[in-house]
Amino acid sequence: MAGQVLLLELALVVLLVAAAVVSLVVQGRHAAVQEARSRSYAVAVTFAHSPGIVAALDGPDPTAVLEPLTQAVQKSTHVEYVVVSSTRGIRYTHPDPAMIGKHILGPYKEAVLGHGFTRTYPGSRGPAVNSVVPVPRPDGSTAGLVSVGIKVTNINKMADRELPVLAGSAVTALALTSGGAALVSRRLRRQTRGLGPAEMTRLYEHHDAVLHSVREGVLIIDGDGRLVLANDEARRLLRLPADAEGHPMTDVGLPPPLAELLACGRVASDEVSVAGDRLLAVNLRPTDEHGGPVGTVATLRDTTELAALAGRAAEVRGRLLLLHTAGARIGTTLDVTRTAEELAEVVVPRFADFASVDLAESVLHGEEPSVPLGAVLDMRRTAAAGVRDDHPFYPIGRIIGFVPTSPPALGLISGHTMLVPDLSTEPRWQGPDPEQAARILAYGVHSLLSVPLHARGAVLGMANFWRAENPEPFDEDDLTFAEELVARAAVCVDNARRYTREHEMAVTLQRSLLPRGLPEQDALDVAYRYLPAQAGVGGDWFDVIPLPGARVALVVGDVVGHGLHAAATMGRLRTAVHNFSTLDLPADELLARVDELVGRIDQEEHAGDRAEVTGATCLYAVYDPVAGICSAARAGHPGPVLLLPDGTVQFPDIPAGLPLGIGGLPFEAVELPLPEGTRLVLYTDGLVESRERDFDTGLDTLRDTLTGRHRTPEETCDDLITALLPTPPGDDAAVLVAATRIFAPSRVGEWDIEPDPSAVAGVRKEVSQWLTERGLEEEIFATELILSELVTNAIRYGGAPIRVRMLHNHALICEVSDSGSTAPHLRYASTTDEGGRGLYLVARFADRWGTRYTAKGKVIWSEQTPGAGGAPAFNWADDALEL
Repeated sequence: MAGQVLLLELALVVLLVAAAVVSLVVQGRHAAVQEARSRSYAVAVTFAHSPGIVAALDGPDPTAVLEPLTQAVQKSTHVEYVVVSSTRGIRYTHPDPAMIGKHILGPYKEAVLGHGFTRTYPGSRGPAVNSVVPVPRPDGSTAGLVSVGIKVTNINKMADRELPVLAGSAVTALALTSGGAALVSRRLRRQTRGLGPAEMTRLYEHHDAVLHSVREGVLIIDGDGRLVLANDEARRLLRLPADAEGHPMTDVGLPPPLAELLACGRVASDEVSVAGDRLLAVNLRPTDEHGGPVGTVATLRDTTELAALAGRAAEVRGRLLLLHTAGARIGTTLDVTRTAEELAEVVVPRFADFASVDLAESVLHGEEPSVPLGAVLDMRRTAAAGVRDDHPFYPIGRIIGFVPTSPPALGLISGHTMLVPDLSTEPRWQGPDPEQAARILAYGVHSLLSVPLHARGAVLGMANFWRAENPEPFDEDDLTFAEELVARAAVCVDNARRYTREHEMAVTLQRSLLPRGLPEQDALDVAYRYLPAQAGVGGDWFDVIPLPGARVALVVGDVVGHGLHAAATMGRLRTAVHNFSTLDLPADELLARVDELVGRIDQEEHAGDRAEVTGATCLYAVYDPVAGICSAARAGHPGPVLLLPDGTVQFPDIPAGLPLGIGGLPFEAVELPLPEGTRLVLYTDGLVESRERDFDTGLDTLRDTLTGRHRTPEETCDDLITALLPTPPGDDAAVLVAATRIFAPSRVGEWDIEPDPSAVAGVRKEVSQWLTERGLEEEIFATELILSELVTNAIRYGGAPIRVRMLHNHALICEVSDSGSTAPHLRYASTTDEGGRGLYLVARFADRWGTRYTAKGKVIWSEQTPGAGGAPAFNWADDALEL
C-alpha cells in the first residue's frame, strides 16, 4: 500500500511541477514582453520630446547631430536600437550605418499623423518589440519619427533565468514526497502489527462477513458508551440511523432501558429487552480481556418465539402509560365539571372511541351523594368526548333518569362495572330507551363499558366508554383497566366535590358577613362591587354607615390571607367598626380603637396557637353633606381616589399609618373639601394589583378609566371592573363609589342661643316658624318639646356658645351644641323628684337621640321621621309628670 501511494504521489508531483514550470515560463515571457513594450515606448517618447531634436531634424544635417545622441540613449537604456527618421520614412540614424538613408520597413504613417504605437515584427536584426512615436513641432506638426526596439530573443533570456529555481523546487517536492511515503509505510506496518497483504485481505473478508452476512446483530461499543461498529442485522433489529457510529448509545433512538443496558459495560447473558415491536435477547462481553481496547461487544438475537409475549407486553406498557398520563391530566383543577371532562378526554382515542361521564346532581352542587331505593336516580351528562362530533349520545347537560331496575342503575347502586361486549345482543341495555339505543347501534357503536365512580363508599356517578371504529370489543382485561382508571378519577371528582362544598360554605359565610344592601341616607349616591377570589375566600370588606347629623361613614378594609379564618376575622373587624362608629368618633380615633382591639385579639389567638390578625388594613372616611367635607384616615390601606366634577382625577395625600394590630404610632386624619358631584372611590388592593400587574400600573389604569367621563356610581363601578378585572381575580376585590351631595340652605336652619333660660321660648318660636315654612306642622309639638329640653340642658349644664341646628332630609334632625364636655344620660326619676324626666321625654318623642363630641365641646342630637303620625300618645297621669 505504501509503494502504491508513493508511485501515485510521484506521478502527481511530476505532473504538477511540469504544469507549474510551463505556466511560469509562459507567464514570465508574457511579462517580459509587456515590460519590453512599456520600456521601448517610454524611451521613444522621452527621446522625441528631448530639447534640440526638432531643430536637428529641421537642420541641414540631421544625421550628424542625432547619431551620437541615439547611440548614447541605446547604451544607457539597454535597448536594441534607436532610429530617427523623417516623416517620409527615410532613416537619419541606425545602429548599422549601412541602413542610414534607406527607407524604414513596416507601417509608420500612423505615427506621422501624431499617434504613437508599439508592435512586434521582424526587423533587420530579428524579431523585435518596436515603438514608433512622432516628434512634434511647437505648432503641432510632425518633424520626424523616433523608433525604439528590443529583440524578442533578449526578452526570452530574461524569462529563462527563472528555470533553475523551478527545477530546484521540483526536486525538493519530490524529496519531501518520497520521505513522507516512507514515514507512512512505517506507520502503517506498525498499526497493522506487521501483517502482510494476505493477512490484511483475510481480515477484511472476515470483517465483511460479520457486517453483512451474519444473521445475528453485532455491536461494538467503546468504553465511553459510544457506538463504534454495527452490522446490518443490528441496524435492522434496532432501526439505527445511517450515522449512528460515533454517537452515544443513548442518542441513537433506542428505548432508554435498552440503551442503558448496551452502554452499561457489564457482562450480560440473554437478557430480554424490548426494541419497538421486537423482543431481543442481548449478550454483552468485554473487549479488553486479551489486551484489546476497553469496550463491549454486544450480540442481539430476535426471539421470534416470544412474539406473542412481546405484543402483550406492549399492550400492558401502553395501558400503564395511559394510567400515568391520566394521573397527570385528571384532577388539575378543583372543579367537578372540569375533572369529569379530563376523564373523558384522556381515554379518547387510546382506550375508547367515545366516552361520557354522568354525575349525580348532588355531586355537582358539592353535596354528599345518595342513591334512592326504588326511585329514579337523576344523573346529569357532565362531560363527553369522541373521535367525531356527530355522535348520537345524550348531549351535555341532559338529565338522565336511571331506573334502579335497569342494568346501569343496578351497577351504579352496587358499585359494580357493567360490561357489554356486543350491544346488539343485549336486550336489557336497549330496554330503558329503545329509540336512543337504535340510533347508537345505527351509528356503528358495538361495545360498551360502564364503570361507577365511587369514593369513600359512595357512588358519585357513571363513566361510560364506547367503541365504534375500533373493531375489538371490550373484554375482561379492559374492565380491569377501566376500573383502575375510574377509581383514580373518582378520587379527584370527590376532592373537587368536597372543595366545592367547602368553598360554597366559605363564600356563604363571607357574604353573610358583608352588607346585604345599602342603608337609607341622603348624603351620598353610593354603588359598590365585590368580587370574591377565583379560588378560596378572602378578607376584603366594605361598609356604608349612616351617622348622626346626616353624615355617612365609608369603610373599606382587607384582612391578609384567605380561607374561613380570614372571613371570620373580617366579620369581627366589620362589627368592631360598626360598634365604634356608634360612638361618633373622629376617623383617626376610631382606627386607634380598632387597632387596640386587633392587638388584643392577636394576643388571645397567639396564646391559643392560632393565626394572628396582624396584616389587616382599613380606610375610614366620614362625609358631612352640610359642610361638604370628608374626613379620612387609613391604616396601611390604599388611599381614596377623587373624581372631580370637571373630570380630573386626584389621589389625595393621606398619611398611610401602620396596619391594624401593629400599634406604636397614632393615625392621622385629613379633611378634604369635596364639591358637589365629586366621585369618591374607595377600593382594596385586589382591584389594582395582581400577579400580572404591579400596584403602580394598576393605579395608572384606574386613573385612565376615571379621567374625563361623567358617569353614575353604578356605571363607574362597571367600568372599573371591566378595565381592571376582565378575568376572575386571584384575590378578593372590593370597590365603593360615592357621589357627594351638599344640602341646600333651605334644608338647614341654624340659630345662636344666649345662655339665658328666657331664650328658650324665642328659639322655640323660630324653629316652629321654620317647620311651618317647610310643611312640617305635624312635627312642631314634638320638636318644640325636644328642643326645649335640649336647649335647657345646654344652658344649665353646658357652656357658651350654644347653637341650634335643624336638618331636614328623609328625617328631621335637631342638634344642640355647646362647649361643655358633660354628656347627659337617661335615667328613671322617682315620684318625688322634681326633674330628671327631660331626656325620657326626648327618648319617647324622637326615633333616636345621642351625643357626639367635637373639638370644641359636644352635640346632643335627636332624629324624627316626618309623617310618622305626629307625636306619640302620652298619658300624662300615668307618667306622673310634674310641671
